[in-house]
Amino acid sequence: MDFRPVLYILGILLSTLSVSMAFPLAVDLYYDNSDWKVFFACIMVTSFFGGLLVLANSKDNVTIRPKQGFMLISLSWVVLCLFSALPFWLSGTGLSFTDAFFESTSGLTTTGSTIFTDIESLPRGILIWRSMLQWLGGIGVIIMAMSILPMLKIGGMQLFETELSEKEKAMPRTAKLASSIGIIYVLLTLFCTFLYNMTGMSLFDSLAHAMTTISTGGYSTYDTSFSHYPFIWPEIVAVIFMIAGGIPFVLYLKAVNGNIKPFLQDTQVRWFLSILGISTLLMVIYLTSISNMDFEVAFVKSLFNITSVMTGTGFTSDDYGIWGVFPTSLFFFLMVVGACAGSTTCGIKIFRFQVLYSVSNMQMKKLLHPHGVFIPYYNKKAIPVDVQTSVMSFFFLYALCFALIAVALSLVGLDFVTAMSGSATALSNVGPGLGPIIGPAGTFQPLPDSAKWILSFAMLLGRLELFTVLVMLSPHFWRR
Repeated sequence: MDFRPVLYILGILLSTLSVSMAFPLAVDLYYDNSDWKVFFACIMVTSFFGGLLVLANSKDNVTIRPKQGFMLISLSWVVLCLFSALPFWLSGTGLSFTDAFFESTSGLTTTGSTIFTDIESLPRGILIWRSMLQWLGGIGVIIMAMSILPMLKIGGMQLFETELSEKEKAMPRTAKLASSIGIIYVLLTLFCTFLYNMTGMSLFDSLAHAMTTISTGGYSTYDTSFSHYPFIWPEIVAVIFMIAGGIPFVLYLKAVNGNIKPFLQDTQVRWFLSILGISTLLMVIYLTSISNMDFEVAFVKSLFNITSVMTGTGFTSDDYGIWGVFPTSLFFFLMVVGACAGSTTCGIKIFRFQVLYSVSNMQMKKLLHPHGVFIPYYNKKAIPVDVQTSVMSFFFLYALCFALIAVALSLVGLDFVTAMSGSATALSNVGPGLGPIIGPAGTFQPLPDSAKWILSFAMLLGRLELFTVLVMLSPHFWRR
């Protein structure tokens, strides 16, 4: 395998990461915090290695083949997480390298699980760096889902291979796609920042929360997340942009090109909004009847927390872990489901449930009419056999990985609830788990280092859609 194209692109990514560190450096300088020196050192180290890789592996024509694509995705996320951990490790936060790597992995994968306690006391540069990691990870996820995973035929993602075809006069090349997505992503972030600021947030908090809202990441500048604010307007703004982050960004591109019909016709979006609405309705009924909560409070809390969990954002406005057994079960299910493919969210994703439903429905019809010919459909198009196989394989691997990670967490000393929810929240890139330790009111700080490394691997595994990592563990991958 020719590693030069992989290392060349990896060098570009590291150079980009080093440039992004200039913003938290400037923030620390503005607030007169000595941590700017740490960011300066990290910029020098990261840019050195990035520039070295670019200069040593530059070519006139860079072509990525499937095997190189698998290598590029897996290696780039691991290396970026390592270099992103340097500011956490070298700053005055007192984190070990294990904790720093966990925090950076959680940030770049937009998981939102955190090691930090007493977040309010952290330097402003570190706070904005956490938000920037999730923001950068969010746009990276979109580009990966829309341009690379369909090419590699990962977990049924080849279903979206023609979403940006030449016939639709959209952006066929990855570079142009990235720039177009980037413009939309930035505009949504700025608009979200403006609305947060209008609700009474400070400009710093508005920007930090906007970056983690549109990326469905969930890092907050406060330990208590959105329950820090005594009014509901920040929660309403967050719900709007969490839903925006959970919708396929290809639909925004089509809307910009004058085609808004997909927003109304896309079945994945319909399912996403339907599940969100039904779950919110059930939770409101439960909280008003069982917990005697006022309707307005129950509606806002239900809508906010359900949207946060389903999109994998991880913001909280209340400790839903103490609401009862039904909310706990519902939240556990929703964190696994996820939102739409091509968005910043993770989890199994809606379209895979749609494909599985369509295939199961076809099998039931065949049982009733053995000689009939039935074809499963997605968005009024026949589902290819290879997509059906990929999706069912993904479900099997997801269940297997979930079980193995939960067992591994139990082996290192975690209790049943923490191990099960920790496995689910890491693999689905949600953020908070369940229980008193890693629940909405807790952090991942008390966990042993071995558990943090297992969860870090699980976060990368979930963000890279399982197959991307696991295929590299196969001996066949390394053969000629």
